[in-house]
Amino acid sequence: MTLAVLKSRALAGMHAPEVTVEVHLANGLPSFTIVGLPETEVKESKDRVRAALQNARFEFPARRITVNLAPADLPKESGRFDLPIALGILAASEQMPADELGNYEFAGELSLSGELRPIRGALAMTFAMHRAEHASGKRRAFILPRANADEAALVSDAVIYPADSLLQVCAHFAARDSEAKLGRHRAQANEARPVYPDFSDVKGQAQAKRALEVAAAGGHSALMVGPPGTGKSMLAQRFAGILPPMTDDEALESAAVQSLTSGFSISRWKARPFRAPHHTASGVALVGGGGTPRPGEISLAHRGVLFLDELPEFDRKVLEVLREPLESGHITISRAARQSDFPARFQLIAAMNPCPCGYLGHAANRCRCTPDMVARYQDKISGPLLDRIDLQIQVGALPHEELLKKAEGESSQTIAARVNQACERQLKRQGKYNQALTTSEIDELCRPDAGGEQLLRTAMTRLNWSARAYHRVLKVARTIADLAGADAIAQPHVAEAIQYRRALREQ
Repeated sequence: MTLAVLKSRALAGMHAPEVTVEVHLANGLPSFTIVGLPETEVKESKDRVRAALQNARFEFPARRITVNLAPADLPKESGRFDLPIALGILAASEQMPADELGNYEFAGELSLSGELRPIRGALAMTFAMHRAEHASGKRRAFILPRANADEAALVSDAVIYPADSLLQVCAHFAARDSEAKLGRHRAQANEARPVYPDFSDVKGQAQAKRALEVAAAGGHSALMVGPPGTGKSMLAQRFAGILPPMTDDEALESAAVQSLTSGFSISRWKARPFRAPHHTASGVALVGGGGTPRPGEISLAHRGVLFLDELPEFDRKVLEVLREPLESGHITISRAARQSDFPARFQLIAAMNPCPCGYLGHAANRCRCTPDMVARYQDKISGPLLDRIDLQIQVGALPHEELLKKAEGESSQTIAARVNQACERQLKRQGKYNQALTTSEIDELCRPDAGGEQLLRTAMTRLNWSARAYHRVLKVARTIADLAGADAIAQPHVAEAIQYRRALREQ
């Protein structure tokens, strides 16, 4: 036998298309060629595979070796093809049985000693294999490094065989009894509720806590404005703890995105992601990109929280890239040679000072900024971006007496219980959170009573709201009514929603 055919997977954004690894041995001067649009990491696999085979005491064929990674127009990157290439050489040179190779898919990077090293995207690859099984009806098992086994096994019904080395994989196919074969790996996810920092640690700030409760109950974005040291960052860091528990599907979506960057840990299973990039982050770092597109911060925060502290300190062009993802919940990264889609259903929590010195409106410290300086500082955040932030709230400085008291606020568990009840009402009524309501659904489900409608008309005239701002106030009012257990939106619900929509330039 001079030809061996194995199956593996590439990564193209969130997708993992099937790759056929064909290994052919021919007579002629010894050479080792890899074709099929391989990138540098794949080309370098020739040296890793050669050393791994020799150190594992296999014979490296002194023949003309050609490896084809099909389809030829799909770019191949990373070291995940090391294992199938090495197995293909062994099968083509008849150093291992090839009868059962068609029942498996393979992925793994080889060290020079033949040990298997972890790879990126194992969960996304397992997802794709599982979907292909349902479409074709043909079931395959997946052999991959042991370090990736836990995340891959999170896909229900997927057959995962972890291995530590090339020798173990070869022994699996050469073994005549079941004891020498690789054992199937079962998911060992931690089902305990994740532990988050608690809201009871934050002293005072009842209004800000209430606003974040509303944001959590409806999936709304929020901006906190206040002097330094008022607890804005503490509140944001505790926000994930009052969000509803993640469902299995949400947890798998989030874990699959994080696995693309090797950032997923099984210990964080069903824990809401919390991403807090520094204000020096670039637009590519925030939304993703690169020659081979990778997910950015907004995708790594999928189904979790994206916290942007010191919002005006971010480059304005960087902030503007958030506009579309805040509306659509996904991001499309286009390059000359390829296009990748990543999910980005995150909750934006932002914080900022009201002026360059930070003390505008502070009771004790006098602000030294001129009106022009304040306007320029706040103008770093564009009107269209502010329009997309549902709640804009003041976080004032606490008096010294309040700071000296023991923190006695509500716990995250108490707040989360109310949030969960409100979310259940929304899912039962419309199958989605209020933030995701369309215009037609807003007209149907968010109509206020006569007093609330008159109050809205007055606020629209006075504050010059756009149509988007008007719809967002209605969605926030619907969430406030859900927290109160009310079927109809009353005037007090509308009044509270309007209080969360004060434009910065009018403060």
